[in-house]
Amino acid sequence: MATFTAEVFSNEFLPEGATDVHAIVSVRASGVEAGAVGAGQSGSGAAEIIIFDSSGSMTGRNMEAAKHAAAVAVDAIPDGTFFAIVQGSHVANRVFPYPNAPVKIVQMEPGARAEAKRAIARVTPSGGTAMSSWLLLADEIFATLPAGVRKHAILLTDGKNESEPTGNLSRAIRRVQGNFQVDARGVGDRWIVEEVREISTALLGTVGLIADPSQIAADFEQMIRTSVNRGVADAQLRVWIPQGAQLLFVRQVAPTLEDLTARRIDVNPLTGGFPTGSWGNEEREYHVAVRVGSKPVGAEQLVARVQFTVDGQVHASGLVKAQWSGDANLTARISPEVAHYTGQAELAAVIQEGLAAKSAGDEATATVKLGRAVQLAQQTGNDEATSRLRRVVEIDNPERGTVRLKRDTSKLDEMALDTASTKTTRVRK
Repeated sequence: MATFTAEVFSNEFLPEGATDVHAIVSVRASGVEAGAVGAGQSGSGAAEIIIFDSSGSMTGRNMEAAKHAAAVAVDAIPDGTFFAIVQGSHVANRVFPYPNAPVKIVQMEPGARAEAKRAIARVTPSGGTAMSSWLLLADEIFATLPAGVRKHAILLTDGKNESEPTGNLSRAIRRVQGNFQVDARGVGDRWIVEEVREISTALLGTVGLIADPSQIAADFEQMIRTSVNRGVADAQLRVWIPQGAQLLFVRQVAPTLEDLTARRIDVNPLTGGFPTGSWGNEEREYHVAVRVGSKPVGAEQLVARVQFTVDGQVHASGLVKAQWSGDANLTARISPEVAHYTGQAELAAVIQEGLAAKSAGDEATATVKLGRAVQLAQQTGNDEATSRLRRVVEIDNPERGTVRLKRDTSKLDEMALDTASTKTTRVRK
């Protein structure tokens, strides 16, 4: 049986005149059971859609690797799981179940597995790239399933979204948001990180770079295995604040950075629910910031009540409190968790801003931003970020953030730094 626990870390003591309270909420899930549920048991089970780019740019090694990876992913999907295969170009087409089939999605069993792999093998590349059609077709397929099924898709592309009007992709993302999750991957160096990240961020998934086509199959298989082990489909982080207070933001800060603020669903006038997607046995951490009216020294206030809910039922909760104090020894204390994840959020932002400035030819801004990134990576112990930054800049002094831009850097190295910018490290205990 799944169990959840919540722990709150905050800057509880505020100096006179202070109004903003920051807290890190750590939620841990254990005992989550994985596995699909057979037909006739509505409200449970899992569904997977594999979406792979079949545009003309995929001709050659990328196409063969993508087809092989899709077949590997099909093998990794457990029997009983609903599944479908979609190929995407300037239009989206259902590869399996076949377009003339009476249903849009079927449950995995040996015969369906073999036929799906035969269908994948017949795909040939052609056309352009319009990712909005890929997402809309996946949404149409998922919509045929009963409520409560965990809905997850893998999306792979190798190029720009250049075969549809500007804004179409963003509109499609907004239309399908909340209906299913997407882990998105780009292969090679011709795709646009911002486009693919927009999909994965809005649809509560991950974004990643696959530098070489030979790595696609292993990545696909791992994504499927991670997804099917997430046995909790509909979880929310609910935040109550008192009358007159302002909720500044709610962000997931570990294992990746995701701003959940705009996804608020009103539970009541004082409580908002923030979708967190499906869960397995794992731990995630959230940064909650609340602004309240300043109180006199000695006053105390309950600033927020945070609850973790599944299907509307509360499974864990924690309180965020504040106390105004004139003791500088107390008010100067900063929660290590709050400080750490504030730094990690800034790290992601300056990496992305620095790379954008470098791409635009603004070397001065790029140097400043990436230098700050090096400094933050050092301070927060993010060794992976430091390693990736070293491929883009020469580091003279990591503590001061003194760097020089490298000449003739690999585009793949820059993309790897960009896509990994939202991965965080946890607080060192």
